[in-house]
Amino acid sequence: MTVDDGATARLPSLRGRRSLREEIAETLRGAVISGELKPGVVYSAPSLAEHFGVSATPVREAMLDLSKEGLVEIARNKGFRVTHLSAAELDDITHLRALIEIPVIRQITEAGVAPEVIARLRPLAAGIEEAAHRRDFIAHVTIDMEFHLTLLEQAGNRRLVETVRSLRTSSRLYGLRTLTEGSALFDSSHEHAELLDLIEAGDADGAEALMRRHLGHVRGIWAEENAPDPTPGKLTGEPPR
Repeated sequence: MTVDDGATARLPSLRGRRSLREEIAETLRGAVISGELKPGVVYSAPSLAEHFGVSATPVREAMLDLSKEGLVEIARNKGFRVTHLSAAELDDITHLRALIEIPVIRQITEAGVAPEVIARLRPLAAGIEEAAHRRDFIAHVTIDMEFHLTLLEQAGNRRLVETVRSLRTSSRLYGLRTLTEGSALFDSSHEHAELLDLIEAGDADGAEALMRRHLGHVRGIWAEENAPDPTPGKLTGEPPR
């Protein structure tokens, strides 16, 4: 176990859209899911607060929210430690997501999605691609979450959306950085725009097939064993020993 040395360079700045607690929680959630914050490393609220330019209180509150989601655990008198997920657990999450998301995409495509919803989703799809090209992994994860949950909301089942939100929050995308060396991340990111095209055209078979392929790509980067060591001096702090 190691303690974060205050290296928070990769964290984005706050944007002031919501309460500090909510915005910090969203940013840190994205950092955990994207693998920017590493399992086994203890991160202190004061060091994160210094990066954000806020007091430690909203950071502690945000981390407590993440602990309720199972993303971090409290390291007494030290800070918060990102929880570990095994490959088997990630497989289970992927399986559950596939059982829910693939048929729901088919369902909403057959029912038809309102043009104004498609118009709202287009900038999100573009934002995911832009984040991938910027290597902004936290933004990539955050916008991706908003895109998929907004799409699933069209099924009109709030519990379904919250279940998928919980599954996605439990995810870890440890391989994101290695994907930028090739085209896999960009190909996966462009699938969001392709999915909207298929939904808009009412192609249920095509949308279902693309969603199945998309989830396969996502699971392909949930490869904890192949996660690269974090670069010293970056957000991730010291790698676990």
